[in-house]
Amino acid sequence: MIPIVVVENPKRWPFELEGVEVVPARRYLVDPRYADLRRVAVYNVCRAYGYQTIGYYVSLLAAARGHRPLPSVATLQALGETALVRMASDELDDLIQSALAPLRSEEFRLSIYFGRNVTRRYDRLARALFNLFPAPFLRARFTWDERWKLASLRPIAGGDVPEQHLGFVLDQASQYFARPSRVRRPREYRYEMALLWSPDDPTKPSNERAIRRFMKAFEAQGIEPDIIAPDDEGRIAEYDALFIRETTAVNHHTYRIARRAAAEGLVVIDDPESIIRCGNKVYQAELFERHGIPCPRTLVVHEGNIDEVAATVGLPCVLKRPDGAFSRGVARVETEEGLRALVPDLFRESELLVAQSFVASTFDWRVGVLDRKPLFVCHYHMAAGHWQIVRGEGGETRYGKVETLGLADAPRDVVELGVKAASLIGDGLYGVDIKPVNGRLLVMEINDNPNVDGGFEDAVIKDALYDEVARWFRVRLDARGGGGSS
Repeated sequence: MIPIVVVENPKRWPFELEGVEVVPARRYLVDPRYADLRRVAVYNVCRAYGYQTIGYYVSLLAAARGHRPLPSVATLQALGETALVRMASDELDDLIQSALAPLRSEEFRLSIYFGRNVTRRYDRLARALFNLFPAPFLRARFTWDERWKLASLRPIAGGDVPEQHLGFVLDQASQYFARPSRVRRPREYRYEMALLWSPDDPTKPSNERAIRRFMKAFEAQGIEPDIIAPDDEGRIAEYDALFIRETTAVNHHTYRIARRAAAEGLVVIDDPESIIRCGNKVYQAELFERHGIPCPRTLVVHEGNIDEVAATVGLPCVLKRPDGAFSRGVARVETEEGLRALVPDLFRESELLVAQSFVASTFDWRVGVLDRKPLFVCHYHMAAGHWQIVRGEGGETRYGKVETLGLADAPRDVVELGVKAASLIGDGLYGVDIKPVNGRLLVMEINDNPNVDGGFEDAVIKDALYDEVARWFRVRLDARGGGGSS
């Protein structure tokens, strides 16, 4: 990716950055040389960004040319919406109050340079604002009225950087442009992918071995993968695709990043709609009933129907928090007394719960589905001495045994049911858990971000699993058009 800084007047740009071209805005807009460039990141630091100003057109035409503008037109529009800035203030309220608590003034201005501030104590707040409104240089104004509020947020030009900040900004810009993903690799790639994965995440859905194989498969498809962290949210528009290999949740950075990526036109797994649909068991309960998907007896529980749980689903039963993941937020209840003791705590976190009849089995079928077609099939055995496949105890997480079958060796009805259920969510990558009970198959849940671990889910088809995922991205990237270079 070639970095270009676009300014209205280069004479007012106070920095010299190695390997970075500084271009007058009008030249960028009218010179055919820039229109024909590929793999370009455009850092728009014009003075005027309003609708149909020169700064607006720099970001607009950069997007049309397949360049990667920062800020994007969507960000410029958001910065102009008072309601969105107010929402950002509410969303970041805890962070704002903690960062600004020592101040005794009525107003405070925070300068943000590539997500950083000259004072380290404000770095987390600066990064959070940059991630919500990605732009090279921002200035936030906070006002005090019994508590701190974000009053305004606007992009600023290079010429507006105070002299005492110039050295810091030069360091930050140099680091930003020299980050590892900008090191030119020997091979040219057509597309760039952000791969969200943390090796330290104890619940990561892919181990390092699988990530290496994914990256190899993406490269073979002309897609350059770049492992990113949650703090890279503000850079997501620089990529063509996003692949999330973290455990997702709606009130979480994974959903925010997926939503931003989808809004910027990236090809995404896990897409925000799938995260919402798979992340809520109340939604799935309604979906299964509507489409006739066999599942355990289920009741959506609220404070007015607790007395109906035992009669409707029986005891023992399983109580589930709607957004529980990774076998968390799930409890088995043996008696009505136990039920009444447990629900108050769960209702403090959600207005609705899901109760299901308890069905025992020694294993679950896991059907991996991609693009509404089966990808892999496994037996997920229950963890030793436990009724779930994952057992958390004493700070340790223990798993049951995993056995992988070839698609031709798996029961046809299991595979078909898994594909039918996953197809109700979308055309991405899903894992459907199916429990065999007394000759029947019951769908327990549909997961986005299913586990794909080297040595387990890939045990039968090996590299073909990763190749299929890479092809899924390549087909959609080619169909989308724009971006990349051949």
